[in-house]
Amino acid sequence: MATFVLIHGGGGSAWDWHLLVPELTDRGHDVVVPELPIEDRSAGFAEFCDTVVTAVGDRSDLVVVGHSYGAFTAPLIADKLPVRLIVLLTPMIPKPGEKPGDWWRNTGHRGPEGLSEEQQFYNGVPAEVAAAAAAHLREQVSVEWDEPWPLDAWPDVSTKVLIARDDRFFAADFLRRVAADRLGVVPDEIDGGHAVALSHPRQLADRLIAYLPH
Repeated sequence: MATFVLIHGGGGSAWDWHLLVPELTDRGHDVVVPELPIEDRSAGFAEFCDTVVTAVGDRSDLVVVGHSYGAFTAPLIADKLPVRLIVLLTPMIPKPGEKPGDWWRNTGHRGPEGLSEEQQFYNGVPAEVAAAAAAHLREQVSVEWDEPWPLDAWPDVSTKVLIARDDRFFAADFLRRVAADRLGVVPDEIDGGHAVALSHPRQLADRLIAYLPH
């Protein structure tokens, strides 16, 4: 049995994973879904890590999944706990010393034009789930946006990058390039858009479990 530690993206919450959690637990795995203190104006990377470490407690066999902006936090946990696997899901892949606020310019990201936020983030998500999402968004006012990413190098932990073929926010071609530039890897791909945990939870659970050593 593995323990999946699911770290939400920017402005997100534990709700972002609510369809994936039962898919993982029904397959016999444990799941931890921390809510980062993004609404705290004094919180930064250190506080994000403390929140995750506290939520994990004494659990073992950790698989840390960082979605989107959560990819800045996921690798930091491997510096604090014995993580067996990192999975970066439709991710913002950081590099040492990079401020999250600089990531967009550094990677050359260009957002889609003419699309609403719902069209960018929730394409492929069932209409009733997409409609409920707005009630679970949180204002991100934490200070890590302007903090240099604190690791000197990527953790010596097996790392997978999983992108969504229909992602309109981080297009597949863009993330393929970023993954190659920053980690030297070819990402795996799954059907769905940016919020793949809401659009394809069963398929995502299958992919995550398939990453585990057999």
